[in-house]
Amino acid sequence: MHALTPEHYTRLRRLAEAWTRAHLRDAKASARFNPRLAADALCFQRYDDPLLGEKLVGALVTPVSLWLVIVPAAETSEPPEADIRHWLTMPSGDYPLETVLLGGTQWCRRLVLLDDLSDVASRQAASRLAQQLMERVMAPGEEGEGGA
Repeated sequence: MHALTPEHYTRLRRLAEAWTRAHLRDAKASARFNPRLAADALCFQRYDDPLLGEKLVGALVTPVSLWLVIVPAAETSEPPEADIRHWLTMPSGDYPLETVLLGGTQWCRRLVLLDDLSDVASRQAASRLAQQLMERVMAPGEEGEGGA
């Protein structure tokens, strides 16, 4: 896969900032809130989706959860309808994603993989967790396996 551009990194930083604006206040009220973590877009790679074109796929770590995320590689002016589901086909299997609107033109398609990060000790530990997740997503599944 090709390396990300500075524009891609800016797009991913904006994604994390949009999550913070949209969800941090409510997240702080959750018993699962981890004050040691912040929203961070990690381990993203370019991905050519057969239906949607060039996308970025990776992990979004938040103070409460870890998401598998796909976002457009370029800024878009209009987010898709929020109730549209999309299947992401990766080497390890097929993943059902839901569209999440984060305010303004910021949105993503996501699958919540871990909904409790309260015991993650640091941002570095969360980063390692995201790396392990993406290694598994990008690895081919076992023969005969039905996906994730």
